[in-house]
Amino acid sequence: MESTVAQRLEAIHNLQLIDSKLDAILKVRGALPEEVQDLEDEIAGYETRLQKFNSEIESFEDSIKALKESIKDSEKLIKKYQEQQMNVRNNREYDAITKELELQDLEIQVAKKKIAEAGLKIDQKKHDLNELNEVMKDRQKDLDQKKNELSTIVAESENEEGKLNAEREKAVKKIEERLLKSYAKIRENAKNGLAVVMVKRGACGGCFNTVPPQRQADIREKKKLIVCEHCGRILAGVEDEIEEEPTPKKKRTSRSA
Repeated sequence: MESTVAQRLEAIHNLQLIDSKLDAILKVRGALPEEVQDLEDEIAGYETRLQKFNSEIESFEDSIKALKESIKDSEKLIKKYQEQQMNVRNNREYDAITKELELQDLEIQVAKKKIAEAGLKIDQKKHDLNELNEVMKDRQKDLDQKKNELSTIVAESENEEGKLNAEREKAVKKIEERLLKSYAKIRENAKNGLAVVMVKRGACGGCFNTVPPQRQADIREKKKLIVCEHCGRILAGVEDEIEEEPTPKKKRTSRSA
């Protein structure tokens, strides 16, 4: 059975009341959830940098290991050429071996220079690594503190939030999909999260712009969904002002002379 406009307005207004209570709970948490997420992302970034530093250090160490092996090979060749030099038959052979000895000696010098450079780079990377570890420790402390604060706040409102979410699930089922989508879109664009409001004191309860009397009469009838022409919020009804009766003044009795 299709619901009437009044029933649809009641259902969407009820959802708004539930969402406003949930918004209030989230407001108490403030920026803590975002701060926790930001710190987690920051620490994840540091961990990636740590892995990169360790990988670079490992690469330099492998390079040093290979260079040391190269030096050993050159030293073996030098020893071999020196032995051959003792048994040369002419100056041409002697000069050729001498050139090979000089070449291998140069190879050793270049390798030692590269080892020294790689060693300096490793020292710098380890220094950066230690600094980054210290920063990570501080940020981890901040994260743990923020998480504890958030857990405490969440624990205080956990039961109420659970009940409200359960109520919300029931409320959503009573609203047609098209209206629900419109509601969600309006809420998304509204700073205070209000998509459904009442007309109070002749004005929209969301943007506080005046609602003309004829429009108020149409809203009271609840024969169609009416939105505020200024902010686009759904106007669920009109709250009539209750005028308090003025307290009668006591008459002063004049004293007779």
